[in-house]
Amino acid sequence: MMKDALPAIFSLIERFSRWAAIAVILLFALLHIGGIELIMSAQITIALIALLIGIPHGAIDHLISMPSKPRSRFVIYIIAYIGIAVLAGWAIATWNLSGFRIVVVMSALHFGYGDAAFRNEWKTASAVEKSPWFVESIYALPAGFTPLVLPLTDSRTRSALHRINPALINWAGTHGHLLRTTTVAVTIASIFILLVLRALPFALDLAVLLALVVVTPPLVAFAIYFGLWHAARHTARLVPKLENSRVLAAKGSVFLALRGAITPGLYAIVGTFAISAALMFFDGSHFSSGLLWTALVVIWALTVPHMISTSRFDLRAIRR
Repeated sequence: MMKDALPAIFSLIERFSRWAAIAVILLFALLHIGGIELIMSAQITIALIALLIGIPHGAIDHLISMPSKPRSRFVIYIIAYIGIAVLAGWAIATWNLSGFRIVVVMSALHFGYGDAAFRNEWKTASAVEKSPWFVESIYALPAGFTPLVLPLTDSRTRSALHRINPALINWAGTHGHLLRTTTVAVTIASIFILLVLRALPFALDLAVLLALVVVTPPLVAFAIYFGLWHAARHTARLVPKLENSRVLAAKGSVFLALRGAITPGLYAIVGTFAISAALMFFDGSHFSSGLLWTALVVIWALTVPHMISTSRFDLRAIRR
């Protein structure tokens, strides 16, 4: 009897995401030691590439969140999904600061609990008892806020935000230092608590994420986290939810099962940048700050219905 490859897929993706982050940490540590600093254009290029890699993971919600039959229900779901994305994009583009702040909080919760759900779904696939919900939450909150809030409150972020959209420079108002200090304190405290609770993988992940945002430039840190950590782990979670990938995993095909979870969303890469280019061309008043800002607005807009669609899977995975 062929061994189910699903536990091996989760293990592979965990190692990939963790070592990718560590490699970036070491790279920028060496650059810092050598007195070399990447120019902002190079940082933006890295961010665009990492964002591009991360886009497909959220592009197949329609395949996992709603049965294709009855057809009318599926069509209503798609229309609602697009409608929410359009409204979210319009709100972010119109009210830059308010929309940005709301998306930051929503994204941090989505990232943290999604990554916590990754480990519990791995345990389910391995027939191992899940972690208690409070252990998951001790990890999830700093795991979501650390790679998002710390880069955004870094003093080096001002130049990056100025290049992306000057309206976002003072997004945290006078609370930037407080947000940063609180996030660091909560993350360090969570690492110690998780060590005491013997949740070693969670503690190690938080330590790696904290090192990533401290050592690497803020824009690069978030992009690496989004594209090579969160998106990769979410992709592993898609395998058991997609019929073709699940069948391939059951047959022991690790890479074929992963490919089956990646390729359906590849169209979103072209779609995102096509929409971004069109917005820059037809609505220059709201999208005149460059491709990265426009692409971020499109990604954030799509992230809102994506977070809503996946929230029930995250909660289901975290509950014991």
